[in-house]
Amino acid sequence: MNHQSITGAITESQNLVGMWFAPAVIQRNHFVYKSLSSWSYNIAVGCSHACRFCYVPDAATIKQSRSLASYGVTDPDAEWGQYVLIRHWDERKFIASLRAAERTPLEELNRDGNRAVMLCTTTDPYQVIHHSDRARQKELAGHTRQLVRRALELIRDQSTLNVRILTRSPMARLDFDIYRSFNQRLVFGMSLPTLRNDLSKIYEPKAPAPTQRLATLRAAKDAGLHVYVAIAPTYPECDEDDLRATISAIKNLDPITVFHEPINMRAENAARIAEAASKVGLPMRTDVFATQQAWRTYAITALQSVWRLSREIGIRDKLHLWPDKILGSKQVIMSARDPNAYIDWLQARWNRISEWPQG
Repeated sequence: MNHQSITGAITESQNLVGMWFAPAVIQRNHFVYKSLSSWSYNIAVGCSHACRFCYVPDAATIKQSRSLASYGVTDPDAEWGQYVLIRHWDERKFIASLRAAERTPLEELNRDGNRAVMLCTTTDPYQVIHHSDRARQKELAGHTRQLVRRALELIRDQSTLNVRILTRSPMARLDFDIYRSFNQRLVFGMSLPTLRNDLSKIYEPKAPAPTQRLATLRAAKDAGLHVYVAIAPTYPECDEDDLRATISAIKNLDPITVFHEPINMRAENAARIAEAASKVGLPMRTDVFATQQAWRTYAITALQSVWRLSREIGIRDKLHLWPDKILGSKQVIMSARDPNAYIDWLQARWNRISEWPQG
């Protein structure tokens, strides 16, 4: 591939899809209570899946608003899903970041990170790249593919770090061969909040359907990969029957860990979801986002439901709940039937270290 033509694509400001000015490197992340990884490797700024609940535009991308403006992005939040700016590949800088991660003393790492690099934390490593120019689209897609593949090769061959893959895309099948070459050092996971394709279409309008993701997870299991699943974020419309069906399907995969988190989003995102749902006549429970109290009640109920159903279905030993830190506020604790038992329950969830395959 012509590297000059790739890096020169910074001028593609009006298409909102092109090349970002900074390279893709391994960076420390700061997850709280998640037990996912110690580092992240993000291939792009933006994501074509356009998930309407995504925290990234508010928590991360908004900080880059000045740079994004030069690419034609006027509102990073409202335009989420429309812009995908792919980081360029600088092997020297990537290897430097890899070596820095490799040398990091264990005592400086988060104890629940499993000394892993996560692909990705603010975008999807296997998203479809859209561009008005088909030749350019093919070029950008090839570059994106190389960003993932070459990084995996170098992590495998020049470090002892682990890798956690998280995606919504069946395109991950393209790299099952390299995943297998990691043996115990790599775990593969997908977000699967529901099995309802209609509901997913509202919340994740451009992401592959849940049925496709479930099929990909089954293929990964059949390929001998170590699989985990994130039932995250579940939606207010995910009733008990839906949750039971999702958890039952996941149990059949025999995953190493099952994560769960109820949705938590800002009011403007809830309004966008309600507007999209109204166009197709799908009733939504946006009332749970009306007040903090309404959301806390919903979130605790959702966590308890998944906790109970996981025991009923026989997968509780794999379940790792992600209660938001807001649920540990004094107000919430004091409203619990047994505050001490509630605190103990929260701490057990927050301090849980997710499983990693043993060699």
